[in-house]
Amino acid sequence: MLNVLIVDDEKANRNTLKKLLNEYCPTVNIIGETSSVEESLEFLKTHKPNVVFLDVEMPNGTGFDLIRRAGKIDFKIIFVTAHSHYAIKAIKFSAFDYLLKPVDTDELIAAVKNASAVEGSNQEQYTSLLENLNNGGPQKLAVPVKDGFVFLAPEDIIRLQADGTYTHIFISNEKYTGTKNIKEYEQILHDQNFFRSHNSHLINLKHVKRFSRLDGYFVHMSDGSVAEISRRKKEEFLELITKH
Repeated sequence: MLNVLIVDDEKANRNTLKKLLNEYCPTVNIIGETSSVEESLEFLKTHKPNVVFLDVEMPNGTGFDLIRRAGKIDFKIIFVTAHSHYAIKAIKFSAFDYLLKPVDTDELIAAVKNASAVEGSNQEQYTSLLENLNNGGPQKLAVPVKDGFVFLAPEDIIRLQADGTYTHIFISNEKYTGTKNIKEYEQILHDQNFFRSHNSHLINLKHVKRFSRLDGYFVHMSDGSVAEISRRKKEEFLELITKH
C-alpha cells in the first residue's frame, strides 16, 4: 500500500482527488490532507507518506516552497497544477510526474503505478528541480534510466535517437538510454535549439557541423555521428540552421 498525503489549498480539489484515488487506485491509503505549506511541514514531522500529491500554486507559498523547506525528502512527489507554464517546464525537465487540473483518471492511475514501481526517492532529482527554478530556466535535464537518473545540461546533448519506447541520448563519448520516448523529449527540449529531423532523430542544432545530400539528406554532428533528415523536414532544417 502507498501511504498518501494530499496537499491543496482548495477543499473541493482535495475531495475530488480523494474520490478518484479511492475509486480507481486500490493500492493507495490516504493518511492525510493539508491546505498550506506550514500545515504540510507540521504533518511531515510525525507522518511518513510514500507519495505526496502536491498542488503547485497556493496562496501562502508554492509546492516548491515546501520542497525547499522540507530538507531531506524520503517520499515521491506527484505535482498537481492548473496551467502554470513555468512550473510545468521545470517539472518536466526534472522528470517528475504531474497531473493537470481537472485530473484525468487514466493519468492519475499511471502516476500511481509509476510511483509504486520505484522504491524510495532521489534527492538529486529534487535538487535539480530547485536549481532549475532558482536559475530562471532549465539548467539540467533529469533523464530517467534503469538504475536511477542522470543529469545533463541541454547544451551538452548532441543528439537523441529513438529505440521503440526508449531513447538513446548522446553526449561527447557517452550514451545514455532514457526511459521516455523521443516525442516526450522533443516536447521538453523544443525551445532548447533541438530539431526533430526525422521520426528517429532529435538533433541539437548547435552541434551540427555539416549537411550532406548523398543518397538522401544527412547531418554530421560534432561527435562524428550522422543523423538523417527526412525529405519533408529538409527546408525547415535549412531555414533554422542559418540562424545558429
